[in-house]
Amino acid sequence: MPEGRRILVTGLSTYWGGRLAETLERNPAVETIIGVDSEDPTRELERTEFVRVSNQHALIRRIVRAAEIDTVVDTRLVVDSASTTPRLAHENNVVGTLNILAACSGPDSPVRKLVFKSSAHYYGSGRDDPAFFTEDMHPGQQPRTQLERDILEAETAVADFRDQQPGIVVTRLRFCNVLGPVLSTSHARLLALPAVPMIAGFDPRYQFIHSDDVVRALEFAVENELPGIYNVAPDGVLALSEVIGLLGKQPLPVLPPWGTGLAASALKRLGLRLSPEMVHQLRYGRGLDNRRLKAAGFGYEHTTRATVLRFGEHLRLGSVLKGVSRPYRYEKEVEDFLRWSPSVRGREPVGPGVIPPGV
Repeated sequence: MPEGRRILVTGLSTYWGGRLAETLERNPAVETIIGVDSEDPTRELERTEFVRVSNQHALIRRIVRAAEIDTVVDTRLVVDSASTTPRLAHENNVVGTLNILAACSGPDSPVRKLVFKSSAHYYGSGRDDPAFFTEDMHPGQQPRTQLERDILEAETAVADFRDQQPGIVVTRLRFCNVLGPVLSTSHARLLALPAVPMIAGFDPRYQFIHSDDVVRALEFAVENELPGIYNVAPDGVLALSEVIGLLGKQPLPVLPPWGTGLAASALKRLGLRLSPEMVHQLRYGRGLDNRRLKAAGFGYEHTTRATVLRFGEHLRLGSVLKGVSRPYRYEKEVEDFLRWSPSVRGREPVGPGVIPPGV
């Protein structure tokens, strides 16, 4: 990575935005990290500057140019429709993406690299899908859910941006399902149940990537020139019944093959909402070909099997560790004091021409 990189991370309050900023802070080649979001950061960061702003392209454009940002990493994409409403997901995934791209475009833009965090939901999940999707393949069928349509529309906008901005390296990373020790997803909540519901007569194939490998892949894309599309999925594929067995749980094939969505609504009483995308995957599964990113030099630290086993360790220790540590809470006044006050020892005083926030 060239010295003096100046990076903008969108979605700083999200799990991925915060984790990536933490990682980039440890890289001496990164001179500046600026995170933007409409919500407070959820991780304690030392040299990342936070700007509270929504996905308004005019404001982000001003930040990009004022800070001379050369790399933008967009981590905002909502990939779990059970976590929000269709309207908010569309506003974030489509309108927000268009605004970020508009802020990075133009002849006066200093941006030279865009990394877009996408999802394997781009491919959907269907009966006639190939064993493994390669990056050159299109979805096996028309998008069947609003979230899939939104992700396809967002990726189309990124592809158009790439064609219109030939001087910018554009990287699209399509991630498979993720498991991690503190990451809450619909699949994590499903697998945490004492007995795991399945669709009767179906045992779909799964790849699970460890959350640490997701962050490492984002960092790898920042550090290297990776134009194009890359699937991000670890080695190894497991049937859902194998996943359940590795976790020491019992499969419960109680969901009917017809009217599955209606039957799944009964799981809401257990605090679990199955999104339409998840129902399709519980029926047909999905596999991603991961050779392109590995050929570029990326190495996964966890296989699918290792990821599931690590997740199982977390489930067993979760009740013991619960409440041991308190989550970080962002306090603007405290952060401004630690970063800007001349009373804080061990930090060089603010130099001439540098204006503290709020002044």
